[in-house]
Amino acid sequence: MNLPNLITFGRLFSVPVILWLILDGLMLAAFWVFFVAALSDAVDGIIAKYFDAETVFGAFLDPIADKALLVSVYLMLGHQGYVEAWLVIMVVFRDLVILGGAILFQTVTQSLTMQPLTISKVNTFVQLVFAVIVLWVEAYGLDGGAAIRVIGYIVAVTTLWSGTAYVITWSHRAAVMEDTGNPEETE
Repeated sequence: MNLPNLITFGRLFSVPVILWLILDGLMLAAFWVFFVAALSDAVDGIIAKYFDAETVFGAFLDPIADKALLVSVYLMLGHQGYVEAWLVIMVVFRDLVILGGAILFQTVTQSLTMQPLTISKVNTFVQLVFAVIVLWVEAYGLDGGAAIRVIGYIVAVTTLWSGTAYVITWSHRAAVMEDTGNPEETE
């Protein structure tokens, strides 16, 4: 087990702690634990690239940790009334579509590789920033009003864009494979 994967596991294991803190109204602690977890997403990737420590296991574990963190926190923030329900539904539905697509693609092709799209990386970043801001506003009793609405709409746009891009990409790959019967020609 290398350092980037340990950091990723740390992010994954922070999820129940953050949820508990939000549920108990301990927003300052929730903010700081989430903030560190969000930073760990960048840190594990930088360390993996810089020290040539990228692994296939890490390539699959990192998005699982990201999705567990974001989906869980968005659901909890929505449940507690800090994030509008339509945005929570959009974020969760996108991830369910991607997960379902990945499972279907792997089942049919036996050739799933983890190659996140650029828009997906942007979407993850924007979703993390939005959650940090919501937690920050709640932790410090600030008025996030217009800023939260604007960033919420940015989250909605990148979420829709990313989800659509994955559906199009995987549909194209599946169609090429169906035509050629060769998973290698899908890239």
